[in-house]
Amino acid sequence: AVVIGGAGDRGLCAGGDIVAIHRDAAALSGDPAAGDEHAEQSPSAKFWFDEYRLNAEIARFPKPYVALMGGIVMGGGVGISAHGNTRIVTDRTRLAMPEVGIGFVPDVGGTHLLSRVPDNLGRYAGLTANPLKGADAVALGLADHFVPAEHLDDFRTAIGTNGLASALDEFTTAPPASPLTEQADWISKAFAADTVPEIVDALRAVGTPEADKVADAVAAKSPTATAVTLRSLQHAAGDDSLEETLKREYRVSLR
Repeated sequence: AVVIGGAGDRGLCAGGDIVAIHRDAAALSGDPAAGDEHAEQSPSAKFWFDEYRLNAEIARFPKPYVALMGGIVMGGGVGISAHGNTRIVTDRTRLAMPEVGIGFVPDVGGTHLLSRVPDNLGRYAGLTANPLKGADAVALGLADHFVPAEHLDDFRTAIGTNGLASALDEFTTAPPASPLTEQADWISKAFAADTVPEIVDALRAVGTPEADKVADAVAAKSPTATAVTLRSLQHAAGDDSLEETLKREYRVSLR
């Protein structure tokens, strides 16, 4: 088995260095949209190329791949965990694809994952960048098992001592109710719209403080980023494989 966890107690991984990505993009001399070969030689482009291949390798890894998704799990942290075959969350998990909040779009196979979440809750997560709790992640199919945070270290030790199956039997518990799925009815209807402005209008029409707050969250994000994210999610829903989605995400990320 492979077990992956975060260094320290803040979480698994908070994602990429946004300042470095911005600096790299600002210095980009080529035009990736025009197929300029110089654009694809940037540090970020090379990193993404290797990273997305890693995401695909994780998804098809034949042995147990145990991702300890405690604490913060965002952006690239989702890519190295949510494609695994044994995904563990806790009561401290805060999982998100926060890219639209910085003018970027979900990548690392995020659009593949989110496009397959039922009731348009994946669209909600991608367009609001709101973090999901551990119970939400299990309910949405983005995680497999729930382990109370205080037992996570013991769970990790037990995998090496007694094997994964025994550790799962000993430490996993039923997750609490998912706060997000309890609101799935109006979220599903509002996020079914074909464009971001239509989604915001549909949220306003719900007429509740909760829906207005979600509308505000979407409207506050980069209009370009949310539009590209929604289109990417629409395309990813029809993809036959994660690899197909990752190839599109690579092109979108370069642009």
